Amino acid sequence: MNRNTLLSGAVILAAAVVGFLIVDRPSNLELPSTAAQAQTTDDAEIDTSIVQEMVLGEEGAPITFIEYASYTCPHCQRFHKDVFPQLKADYIDTGKVRFIYREVYFDGPGLWAGMTARCGGEERFFGMVDLIYENQQSWTQGAPAQVAANLKKMGKLAGMSDEQLDACLQDGEKARAMMALYQQNAEADGVRATPSFVINGELQGNMAYPQLKELLDSML
Repeated sequence: MNRNTLLSGAVILAAAVVGFLIVDRPSNLELPSTAAQAQTTDDAEIDTSIVQEMVLGEEGAPITFIEYASYTCPHCQRFHKDVFPQLKADYIDTGKVRFIYREVYFDGPGLWAGMTARCGGEERFFGMVDLIYENQQSWTQGAPAQVAANLKKMGKLAGMSDEQLDACLQDGEKARAMMALYQQNAEADGVRATPSFVINGELQGNMAYPQLKELLDSML
């Protein structure tokens, strides 16, 4: 079921950072300590430029396709399993679509997944996205400490070290910047549910591949 993203910044950030309160972590991560501390941060003081836009495809492609998705959203998982491979083969890899992936954070696990996916940089990002969605039903299960351990396990499969992953998951400044940028982008584009697509500036809802193909072809 699609979930409403029109929550206040303070509520979303509180939900995300409360999830960071993991006491019994395998690697003794010291993640941001309290949601209240995070909420006192003035948005104007957050440097969102430290968050890299994740892009596939040619810069000069005739169609710019922005996806807004949550790693804990079942509809997003199905899109990446059933639709995205065809979109990539038919449009992104052929130079017709420039694809931009923007994360939506409904909850702590979704934010941690984003931090894990970004830990290896742009080179590993989309491979990590595939792993996270492919294993969505398993890594999201259990207490916060288990969820963190599950994400780290996938990060290590992608070639990252324990030390590298620990540093990424402890980066409170990056977490706040990711939250702030998500809120700015979602508000600007009118995003209310996931997955949502902004295709050449027009907001679109989730759709099956035949309908998406028809829409993209009409734009070409």
